[in-house]
Amino acid sequence: MYRYDEDDIRIVRERVEQFRDQVRRRLSGELSEDEFRPLRLQNGLYHQRHAYMLRVAIPYGMLSSRQLRQLAYIARRYDKGYGHISTRQNIQFNWPLLEEVPDLLSDLADVEMHAIQTSGNCIRNVTSDALAGVAGDELEDPRPYCELIRQWSTFHPEFAYLPRKFKIAVTGATVDRAAVAFHDIGLRLVRSDSGEVGFQVIVGGGLGRTPLIGQVVREFVSKRDILSYCEAVLRVYNLGGDRENKYKARIKIQLKTAGIDAFRAAVEAEWDRVRDTPIAVPEAELDRLRAFFEPPAYEAASRAAKSWDAESAVDPEFARWLRHNTSEHKVPGYRVVHISLKAPGVPPGDITADQLDALAALSDSYSFGEARTTHQQNMVLADVAQRDLADLWRGLRDAGLATPNIGTLTDMICCPGLDFCSLANAGSIAVARRIDETFQDLDELYDLGEVQLKLSGCINACGHHHIGHIGILGINKAGEEYYQIMLGGAPGDDASLGRWIGPAVAQDEIAPAVDRLVRRYVEQRANQERFIDTYRRVGAEPFKEAVYGIA
Repeated sequence: MYRYDEDDIRIVRERVEQFRDQVRRRLSGELSEDEFRPLRLQNGLYHQRHAYMLRVAIPYGMLSSRQLRQLAYIARRYDKGYGHISTRQNIQFNWPLLEEVPDLLSDLADVEMHAIQTSGNCIRNVTSDALAGVAGDELEDPRPYCELIRQWSTFHPEFAYLPRKFKIAVTGATVDRAAVAFHDIGLRLVRSDSGEVGFQVIVGGGLGRTPLIGQVVREFVSKRDILSYCEAVLRVYNLGGDRENKYKARIKIQLKTAGIDAFRAAVEAEWDRVRDTPIAVPEAELDRLRAFFEPPAYEAASRAAKSWDAESAVDPEFARWLRHNTSEHKVPGYRVVHISLKAPGVPPGDITADQLDALAALSDSYSFGEARTTHQQNMVLADVAQRDLADLWRGLRDAGLATPNIGTLTDMICCPGLDFCSLANAGSIAVARRIDETFQDLDELYDLGEVQLKLSGCINACGHHHIGHIGILGINKAGEEYYQIMLGGAPGDDASLGRWIGPAVAQDEIAPAVDRLVRRYVEQRANQERFIDTYRRVGAEPFKEAVYGIA
């Protein structure tokens, strides 16, 4: 995984002490809240409804066991014993005291972590495929390029104050598991007609008030030129983005207003000016970064492999978990283990300090001391020998981390909503709990197959409701919490935006409405097709009738 050098360590330490003095000045009254706000945002500190929230960067979702243990300590010492995994693969702490945040940041720095650029109008944490490096459908591991972009973008003086926040995702797989079409810049590793591996560049995707699917700005950019091309895109945005209206400030609005041809021409003109500058990436630098992600010392398949048939036959719980929470690994004898953070009664994405400690120990024993966060608000142990799966499952089960619902309706994405967020219009967590309680029968969940449900407490769409097969948006109607339903969204290669199907329903009606939706899907589906495929085939009318009783 990524490695700090001496300069990285020094810079992060200096940043902590700089912020310590800024906090001191705020607490003494030397700084007003308006003066302090941009300073705290540069350090990932938000002010929520009840307390401050600190968002900690987890570069492209990679964590060592040492870092997991430190996050567990921080959850106990500075929070209420838990953290929350976000859709940007970061972790958030919802209850730190302002006067203790500098100490918290110092503790993060002890394990090569920080909260820099997790908020504010800058380039945010770079995300990627949670299966990077272990997926069989991968053209090339994207993580070295994520690290390249991370190092280039951190403290970039030209892009420290963009018109609005800026998000980048990178994938190297033939199947998009990183939602690259819904980022300000999405990068896909592709092979050119000549056989060279480089990047397809997608720009202008995003959700929020104006959800848009990104457009291909260039079909191929070489690895050498990828930073200069990203710099050209960002310069066009930085100079031409709307700084007067924050609702029109994202690059997606700039691209939509200009049109793809004019936007592409502007980027190409800027690229001509910067591509031959020192920002060109030499192969030696890529080799240096690739060394951060050398494969672990896998054992021969004959030693690592084990048939689980006998144990599965004896223990149906293990069999269910094995079938739904593990997936193929590119190395024979190994499996990828998906850890659900969607246990019954638990807010989606929450993980306790005890669970972080347990996961650290299990990763040391069974996955080379590493774990990953996912943008589905789950976690992954990427390198587990087949012979260890049963023992790992027992350890996860004892920690409350073995809920076998990955990819099902209850594996939902959910923002913190009105329980925490000052921007929210309605609660999300209570609604997620009611939906979860409605669908507790695992056999029923498995029969439904893949149903992506995504829930947001406001139009900012932190719960990605626009790209759920079923999307739910909380709104405020005369002081009451209501929920709009949209259908037909998808985040991957078949990217699409959902559409509203009718008027909002009251909070106590949303779980029954989802129940009616999925029962209508079962009636309408053909050949076990997915919910999204049934919706695309039959349209919205049968589902509208199921929810509202009218066609």
